[in-house]
Amino acid sequence: MTLRALLAGLLLALTCTGVAASDLRWSLPRDAPPAQVDTALQALGTKLLQSATLTDAQRCHALLATGRYAEARTMIEKLRATLAAAGDGAAAQRWMPMLLASTGARDAEAYSRAFHSAFAGLDDVAAVQADAALALPPAAVQAQLTQALAAQADAATVPQSAALELVRLQAVLRAQTLAAALAPALLDAEQQRRFVIDSGLRIPVAEGVVLSAQLARPRSASAPLPTAMLFTIYTDPPKNRLKMLLAAAHGYAGIVVDARGKGQGTGTIAPYEHDGVDANAAIDWVSRQPWSDGRVAMYGGSYEGFTAWAAARHHHPALKTIVPYVAAIPGQGLPMENNVFLSANYGWAFYVANGPMLDTDTYGQQDRWSQLPGRWYASGRPYRQIDQIDGTPNRWLQRWLAHPAYDGYWQAMVPYAEDFRDIRIPVLTITGYYDDGQISALQYFTDHMRYRPDADHVLLIGPYDHGGAQAASKPMQLRGYTVDPVAQFDTPALTFQWLDHVLRGAPRPALLADQVNFQLMGSNTWGHAATLDAAAGGHRTYYLSAATEGDRHPLQEQRPTPGTLRQTVDLADREEVRHGYYPFPIVAAGDEPDTALTFLSEPFAAPMDLIGRFSGDLKVRINKRDMDFTVTLYELLPDGRRMQLSYYVGRASHVRDPTTRQLLVPGRWTDLPFDRTRMVARRVGAGSRLLVKVDVLKDAMHQVNHGTGRDVSDESAADAGEPLQVDWHSDSTLSIPLRPALPG
Repeated sequence: MTLRALLAGLLLALTCTGVAASDLRWSLPRDAPPAQVDTALQALGTKLLQSATLTDAQRCHALLATGRYAEARTMIEKLRATLAAAGDGAAAQRWMPMLLASTGARDAEAYSRAFHSAFAGLDDVAAVQADAALALPPAAVQAQLTQALAAQADAATVPQSAALELVRLQAVLRAQTLAAALAPALLDAEQQRRFVIDSGLRIPVAEGVVLSAQLARPRSASAPLPTAMLFTIYTDPPKNRLKMLLAAAHGYAGIVVDARGKGQGTGTIAPYEHDGVDANAAIDWVSRQPWSDGRVAMYGGSYEGFTAWAAARHHHPALKTIVPYVAAIPGQGLPMENNVFLSANYGWAFYVANGPMLDTDTYGQQDRWSQLPGRWYASGRPYRQIDQIDGTPNRWLQRWLAHPAYDGYWQAMVPYAEDFRDIRIPVLTITGYYDDGQISALQYFTDHMRYRPDADHVLLIGPYDHGGAQAASKPMQLRGYTVDPVAQFDTPALTFQWLDHVLRGAPRPALLADQVNFQLMGSNTWGHAATLDAAAGGHRTYYLSAATEGDRHPLQEQRPTPGTLRQTVDLADREEVRHGYYPFPIVAAGDEPDTALTFLSEPFAAPMDLIGRFSGDLKVRINKRDMDFTVTLYELLPDGRRMQLSYYVGRASHVRDPTTRQLLVPGRWTDLPFDRTRMVARRVGAGSRLLVKVDVLKDAMHQVNHGTGRDVSDESAADAGEPLQVDWHSDSTLSIPLRPALPG
């Protein structure tokens, strides 16, 4: 077994996706007191330890749950060494709370001795990673354990998989509870010993506004340092402190700057609107400080990736590189995608803009946010009134709805079109095939290369979602897909390797072997190419045939006999929900008939590599002036399972130009060329087929386009009129990046 494969197994064990075995006897009444719960879980751990099929990680959890600390400590040290040797130091240090718990220390003096003994051999990076593990609050694990126990209450037996999870949660909870009680003062002293920390910086920017920031530098530094800057609207001082400490641990002046109106700063909170100007001013201020050598790098994920790009638009000479992960483009991912507004993260504006800190109480009202889209959809009211249904005005949504085209409001926030020509600094973009924000991250990359072909812009992409692409360790199970072991890498570590390369002349990270770097799902390999086109290696054109084969239609390379397929959609019917394109799960047990038109290719005789983004040109005729539609691309495996690969969702009237609406003429054939889809890299096996679903978009998570030609946000079910009729012509084509699988 390779070290990488062993690492993957350990990570799987950490999430308890483990062994299958017979059920275990179990007895715990509902509402049992804590002492009885502890006794039941200790007994369960004892039974699990009799199994020879446990992984080392699972055995550690059981040993801790049963109080066999010396054995647990030996095994934890072995696990940490294995993870560190595999290059996953962050995962190794996540065991630190359980390592300290395994010493048996339960009072402050004994815990302090164990803490200092464990930290004495750690370098600064490992120490900060261990700090992060010890700083985790136990409340989340307590809630998980309570929920898991409730699921097994009054049962006579418990499946071994559930038993493993119960024991894991018990072990983690004990370790985190102990750390929460005894570690904070030790962590603070250790951080102060290693770093110079200033948590009260104030940075003047435009209009008399002052931003708050916190800074850390290695105490060993004897000269000014380059600065690694993170500019964020997510004001979470403890979490952001760890981020700046990690930068300092890598030898940088690490600074986290709060957006306007956040933290201890002044000004009015305005998501997206001032971040470019303010970040540019912060770069200028940082570059003139005595602890700075005048060079600044920006990095971070999602909103923080957006702010890096927003700052790059202003070309400050001190900004030397940016590393944006899953970076957002306001108006081209959220709150709308291809000009269709989405409700997927409706509560986000309240979370970030309700006050100087994050409003976790409001954002945590999961029932409220999960039920709101359905309540709005059932009401038939205009999308602009969704906040009236919620009962709380959403002024930021209303502000965004005033800009349904990608107009000057959105364009001013990040580089747009010719702006990219003047961005000459190196860029590393990191995103994932199943990252909700991939469409934005890829737009930055393609626009930069379009307007500046010689740009030093490197793309890294693999089987990650929005959180995984930013994480130190990637989950090896993602919505039903088992991730290839080779896909594992540490995003923060790679970030600082890139900064070392750009700012200190270190070698370029080996994983970034070319300009486009992609993990080819199903092959357990990485691919590298100079361009997206070179990575694809060619495209095949497929027609959407009107012929019928059962409940499906051929997806074929030969031009079919001319024909049409008609869909009729009652836009006023709010009982109906059309085909869902979202990749959850990624791998489903099969493909079931639904409202979409389904097209199926012939099986592939040999493995094929599908690398890149598909595009299409749909020939349609409708009886209204507009519609929203989806095209979803799947692999249908020989065993009947269905794996989602990519999708498109968009508005017909904006398909050619997101900045200008071009309404359709009812009854006239129209071509709808589209290309803003998701990139994927997948080895499609012999016997697999391509499966495509095409449908009208109509569900609770998006605006409903009733086709009147007015602003969609103002349309209601009363505007639906006669049902929408869509004729899809067999001249409609898809261009899919396919080539025979390369050997090796």
